[in-house]
Amino acid sequence: KEILEKHHNVFTEKWEGVTGNVRLPSQAEWEQLLTNCSAFLFYGMEGFMFHILLNRLVAMNIPKCHLMILLDLVRSKQSYRRITKTGTHQSCLHTAVEGPTETAMFLSLIGVRSIIANQWYTTLQENAKRLDVLSENLLSIGRTTGQTIYILQK
Repeated sequence: KEILEKHHNVFTEKWEGVTGNVRLPSQAEWEQLLTNCSAFLFYGMEGFMFHILLNRLVAMNIPKCHLMILLDLVRSKQSYRRITKTGTHQSCLHTAVEGPTETAMFLSLIGVRSIIANQWYTTLQENAKRLDVLSENLLSIGRTTGQTIYILQK
């Protein structure tokens, strides 16, 4: 919320979505947000693919989405318990495609043009730093995604 307020005057008045940790979006909300976006930001626990139904995602077509930022792969005790509990009900195929490379491949196949994503597990604090750098460089300064990723790599 702090980062959204910091960059409020730039583009965020047109943003829509779900913020906070009160509830998870429904499958219908995920689909609506994905199909209507030109850019999509996911900042949350575990992998993005854990939160959306795979069979519904692969049936989608979202060519209007120019950029997807996935600041995910954060694991806490609660999220790990939830994953363990739900993992017993998931197919082997779904578990196999939850990795960052597989997620990027699926998103590319359904029309996402550019994907910025974590490659390994991280902390909420590290993702907050990444989100601040991304927001500052993409929104406030106006750098390209390539220039911004280069800055993140430093």
